[in-house]
Amino acid sequence: MVKPEASPIFYSIVYFLLRFVLLAYSVPQTALITQIPGFSGTLPSKHYSGYVTIDESHGKKLFYYFVESEGNPLKDPVVLWLNGGPGCSSFDGFVYEHGPFNFEAANQSDDLPKLHLNPYSWSKVSNIIYLDSPAGVGLSYSKNETDYITGDVKTALDSHIFLLRWFELYPEYLSNPFFISGESYAGVYVPTLAYEVVKGIDTGVKPILNFKGYLVGNGVTDEKFDGNALVPFAHGMGLISDDLFEEVSNACKGNFYQPLSENCESKLAKVDADISGLNIYDILEPCYYDTDTREVTDIKIRLPSSFLQLGETDRPLPVRKRMLGRAWPFRAPVREGIVPTWPQLLNSRSVPCTDDEVATSWLNSAAVRKAIHADEESVAGTWELCTGRISFRHDAGSMIQYHKNLTLGGYRALIFSGDHDMCVPYTGSEAWTRSMGYKIVDEWRPWTSNGQVAGYTQGYENNLTFLTIKGAGHTVPEYKPREALDFYSRFLAGKPM
Repeated sequence: MVKPEASPIFYSIVYFLLRFVLLAYSVPQTALITQIPGFSGTLPSKHYSGYVTIDESHGKKLFYYFVESEGNPLKDPVVLWLNGGPGCSSFDGFVYEHGPFNFEAANQSDDLPKLHLNPYSWSKVSNIIYLDSPAGVGLSYSKNETDYITGDVKTALDSHIFLLRWFELYPEYLSNPFFISGESYAGVYVPTLAYEVVKGIDTGVKPILNFKGYLVGNGVTDEKFDGNALVPFAHGMGLISDDLFEEVSNACKGNFYQPLSENCESKLAKVDADISGLNIYDILEPCYYDTDTREVTDIKIRLPSSFLQLGETDRPLPVRKRMLGRAWPFRAPVREGIVPTWPQLLNSRSVPCTDDEVATSWLNSAAVRKAIHADEESVAGTWELCTGRISFRHDAGSMIQYHKNLTLGGYRALIFSGDHDMCVPYTGSEAWTRSMGYKIVDEWRPWTSNGQVAGYTQGYENNLTFLTIKGAGHTVPEYKPREALDFYSRFLAGKPM
């Protein structure tokens, strides 16, 4: 008697049942988060956190927080998220940008913030790993403090080791599409790490990751392009006059980042004076210089309603009034050598235009540390969103060649910019993407979200896309969460903007 052949549907069911069993039992159950202080609801997906030891002899451990996709974790992409600084924890992205929660400030000084589900969390469409890197940042640490002297190349090597060992702990995700993402100084972290991942794939390093591409938001890229971006941005935004723009252009001959004459220096000083009172991370937001937050009662009088609406957010809880990003001043692009952090520059005094009280109070709670499996020795003193504990050297040079190698290798890249960020202006990112010499396959045009123009985009050959987000500052998902989830979802799915 001939046995009937099993149908393709049967094999599909068996496959997904096996993957479900793997998902249930192969993940490290000691990393499972069973309760989250400040949150009283039901989680829409599983959360895991803990450490991956990347150097046993030094006791060097990198901390991660892993959020399963709320869609289909067995098939949805796995995305690594990196914040910049250098020296800033990826809990910045988790707490303030695209994590699973919106954080409501505590009513009392000794209370924890209240957590609510974020309707625009990037975990709606992807599994996402928030990584504190390098060692010494956030909850990552080493028992050998010489590891806190580091730089671009070492950070990329360490993060690659982390990924290989993380996927060994979570092997059920190896077949999922894998992407790397980040913002600000992660404009260096992301392509250098992607290069190490690709090199590992090409040489057969196991486990072999299913790497597909990367995203960089308002990212540090190249000394020349970053350094020359501010003056055109300030002029285009109406922050300096036509006359001053013409004067500084003639005096500096287009070289604003490395002035070669006293006349150029004096004209640039006028530019700096005109923009000195602005919040460089979002020119629409008020800037505070005192540790005590002051209400700006006349802000609506001084700005037209259309200008205010441009900076509004759909986030149900307030955006931070002050922003934290790179530690270098105007017209000082990242150059080879030590990159100072704000705590190092200011001897741990309050950082201008910053307020990270919610994240700091939550992560300095003993209950939270215990719940997310943080080691006691991970933090020297109190947890800081951006630490001065590390000494960091920029030693990877320009990122443009990295981007070229990666995109020519067939990997997809999305370079996105909040168009009201003056720290890493979109004018620089637009210029360097254009400089790569790729053929334009999608001419400059608006892209829409929720039926509204959300920004502008231009597509190049070799799967390189440049995108602006209208009204967003340095940390795009913080200001425009709906639009951020929209372009993020489209990019992961390989859909056009």
